[in-house]
Amino acid sequence: MTMIRKFVAGALAVLAGGTVAAVLMQPGPATADRREREPLVIGHRGASALRPEHTLPAYETAIALGADYIEPDLVSTKDHVLVARHENEIGGTTDVADHPEFAGRRTTKTIDGVAVTGWFTEDFTLAELRTLRAKERIPDLRPDNTAFNGQAQIPTFDEVIELAQRHGVGVYPETKHPTYFDSIGLSLEEPLLAALARHGWRKESDPVFIQSFETANIRALSKKTKLHIVQLVNASGAPYDHVAAGDGFTYDKMVTPAGLKDVASYADGVGVATTRIIPTGADGRTLAPTTLVRDAHRAHLDVHTWTVRPENSQLPVDYRRGDPASPAYAGATGDVAGYLNKLYDQGIDGVFSDDPGIARAVLATRTLR
Repeated sequence: MTMIRKFVAGALAVLAGGTVAAVLMQPGPATADRREREPLVIGHRGASALRPEHTLPAYETAIALGADYIEPDLVSTKDHVLVARHENEIGGTTDVADHPEFAGRRTTKTIDGVAVTGWFTEDFTLAELRTLRAKERIPDLRPDNTAFNGQAQIPTFDEVIELAQRHGVGVYPETKHPTYFDSIGLSLEEPLLAALARHGWRKESDPVFIQSFETANIRALSKKTKLHIVQLVNASGAPYDHVAAGDGFTYDKMVTPAGLKDVASYADGVGVATTRIIPTGADGRTLAPTTLVRDAHRAHLDVHTWTVRPENSQLPVDYRRGDPASPAYAGATGDVAGYLNKLYDQGIDGVFSDDPGIARAVLATRTLR
């Protein structure tokens, strides 16, 4: 068994026994500025390769496996409480469809220009959401996670902060669909800052990164808070606030040297898709790295990359393992450690990982070289 698998297996064995605190990693005080330290490990929606995402058990598992930060995606309830969900549509992540009392809430809405049908957090009070239970969003790729279906509630942002503070890690919240939530009178930014302030996090040195794929909201936030700001950069397309404005601005323009200089005027870092750093060709195999990390560092921006997932279907072709003809191939674990090493070799400052234990263990092996 490799060192990485021994580390992960040992931690999970303790988790199975129910004692998360016993395996808490202590990689050092959580701070928002680690340019001179090893890359940050960010638990993407918790440890979502191992527990249903955006649940307290997922965040607890991420912490136990060595995450420096846990990442909640934030949406609003009808009574303007921020909760952690991948999307405001919750049909795929909760058992809401099994609740006949909410059958009439199913509807179709246009979210960021796309028609979406289902149940939406903004149509439920927090008390109503508390009657639901979380479930695995992609059971075909994460069948083991379905064993935890029905065990956890939707957590509030306050609960996520409280968990992080109990264990000495940071939070990395993302505002989801800010233009949409502004349009229905449920702005995300004000309650976000208020929640952080309630728990004493408002200084530049506090372990908080606030992120968004849009730009106007975090430009505004940068003038209201000393907490660190990260501009998310998708692999293609454009920030939705620019799409709505029809100004032609794209993510491709954002990652030019001039674009990164502009980002540096309001943000401390960029959170970029892995293919922005190591692109893939038509055959799905990795190509030569881009200059993005170098260019961003020259603009005094940290570079965090998302998302490293262990499943073959989520890795470049040259890091997949096993028989492609096998029915289990897509969800089987590939050479995620090798891929992480290639990303770390580029000088990144942090990585979003669905399995923070592997990301942490790979860093440990690098220090032994």
